[in-house]
Amino acid sequence: MGDIVQTLAYGSWPSPIDAALAAAHDGHPDHVGFVGEEAWWTEPRPTEAGRRTLVRRRPDGTEESVLPAPWNVRSRVIEYGGRPWDGTMGGNGPLVVFVDFADQRLYAYEPAVPDALPRPLTPVSPVGDGLRWVDPQVRPERGEVWCVLEEFTGDGPTDVRRVVAAVPLDGSAADDRDAVRELTDGQNRFVTGPRLSPDGERAAWLVWDHPRMPWDGTELMVADVAPDGTLRGARKAAGGPDESIAQADWSADGSLLHVSDRTGWWNLYRDGEPLCPREEEFGGPLWTIGRRWFAPLDSGLIAVVHGRGTTALGILDPETGEVVDAAGPWTEFAATLAADGSRVVAVAASPRSAYEVVELDARTGRARVVGAAHDDPVDPAHYPEPQIRTFTGPAGREVHAHIYPPHHPGHIAPDDELPPYVVWAHGGPTSCAPLVLDLEIAYFTSRGIGVAEVNYGGSTGHGREYRNRLREQWGVVDVEDCAAVALALAEEGTADRDRLAIRGGSAGGWTAAASLASTDVYACGTIIYPILDLAGWGTGETHDFESQYLESLVGPLAEVPGRYAERSPSEHADRVTAPFLLLQGLDDVICPPAQCERFLARVEERERRVPHAYIAFEGEGHGFRRADTMIRALEAELSLYAQVFGLNPPGVATLELGK
Repeated sequence: MGDIVQTLAYGSWPSPIDAALAAAHDGHPDHVGFVGEEAWWTEPRPTEAGRRTLVRRRPDGTEESVLPAPWNVRSRVIEYGGRPWDGTMGGNGPLVVFVDFADQRLYAYEPAVPDALPRPLTPVSPVGDGLRWVDPQVRPERGEVWCVLEEFTGDGPTDVRRVVAAVPLDGSAADDRDAVRELTDGQNRFVTGPRLSPDGERAAWLVWDHPRMPWDGTELMVADVAPDGTLRGARKAAGGPDESIAQADWSADGSLLHVSDRTGWWNLYRDGEPLCPREEEFGGPLWTIGRRWFAPLDSGLIAVVHGRGTTALGILDPETGEVVDAAGPWTEFAATLAADGSRVVAVAASPRSAYEVVELDARTGRARVVGAAHDDPVDPAHYPEPQIRTFTGPAGREVHAHIYPPHHPGHIAPDDELPPYVVWAHGGPTSCAPLVLDLEIAYFTSRGIGVAEVNYGGSTGHGREYRNRLREQWGVVDVEDCAAVALALAEEGTADRDRLAIRGGSAGGWTAAASLASTDVYACGTIIYPILDLAGWGTGETHDFESQYLESLVGPLAEVPGRYAERSPSEHADRVTAPFLLLQGLDDVICPPAQCERFLARVEERERRVPHAYIAFEGEGHGFRRADTMIRALEAELSLYAQVFGLNPPGVATLELGK
């Protein structure tokens, strides 16, 4: 006989997926690379104060963490960081260079040398938050590491310059800033690390300047590498203010490859000619430095991550334009690839598996998991079962979403009850919600609460036109699209109209707060490290990378200052009538706590106060990384929904909602 299915109200189903389990599986492997024949990558450690370690896969298949706590392999360049390490095989075995989060110095480490410790290659800066480094490439033939240097010139977040630089491997720059060789002139505000042609005679890198973001317009620069290691004759090879180039590299024969969206879709080009023109994406938004959507192979073939909405890993033949995709269950490949001979390593996930390291043999087309393998922490019968859907928004526009209905193998709800639903607004906002197993979503769905992830207008994965819908419309299109999905779910009888909530972090926190201030769709909301005050955020309250992002998202501040006030939730705290939970890291320099504090002060000035809670976390920045933080945040969020929706989830401490 099968197990008996019990009937219990939505939101009260007992679940084996608790907050600690969800927190332990937060984050994923990233920044894959080869050191000799070994695959290496970074991996999160939520229970070790949220650090990231470097992991290697030995030839026998065993994995080991290369660096013990408290080493934390993570760059702060543009605050979001990027590729923080590189490695090569030297005379003493692996030689790796990496950025440590605590001091942002570049270190060299030879793990095979007995008693060796990481040794600093770069100095500490007395100005700002240190010299910062990202996207390194070890050049043993020159005894250098070529990478991006971010250097603060004053105390303000925008007092900064960035250049391509060469750091001596011998440690001579560890206490001497002058020993760092600058390779570019600092004329461009933003740069990526250089990619060297196979013969070492040319270098290619990307640049862009305020007020553009890298998905708006970038330029591909090429220079000759002189015998003394200097770059000469730098010139623009492609790109411009309305063309986004996301990655550049060289093929084995010396051809220059790059990904451009000049047709409205990020496609791959060789020496300026399209290799596989399609209405799908072969690139994405450059939120961090050193992302890789393609990797040239020695054979001339090219490994590519591509797709529309979801992504696949394929091998592109540049002579025919054909792409052969790797077979497997994966629906999302991260923007990190590395190739060695015919081997390609990537990071991939699916609705039934979290992100894991995958290796593809380009000769046979076979793909297998080789690292950070997904291991079901609970019976997969408790995982959510997503639906890929397209809804109709205002003016008939398409809105893409992933719908995760309540799901539990042992429980159903009474026939006459409709489930509560939480709309999830992703961050960015120029980003997207991937179709992958997320135990935070499972935490809710397995208890009987539905989740709707909305890839609102402005999201990536659907071409530049879809991405540009948010231009000067932030706080309008995102809010409208989320509401359209929520109301459609209610109208079709999928969700309970009276039990809808919205939640999001960062830009998603903005969308959640703006939704509560400008619509009556939601009964409550969870607002996580948000932007709440556009004028403050646009005039020095954030980091340099996004300091002029609002010029395109909202409009030029000098021309439309009223729009900044009109759309800011902090200016309209009196309009928020639904209960809310506000979660914030106290070390956040991207969306600082001051924004939350101003918003709360205005909420609490009102005569008719709305129930709310504010939890601020010491030692957390933008994006929570510590297990204890994530546990408290998730349990508080569930308690909010329980109180507002009249749910009775077992074993959850009650969040005190003040007025």
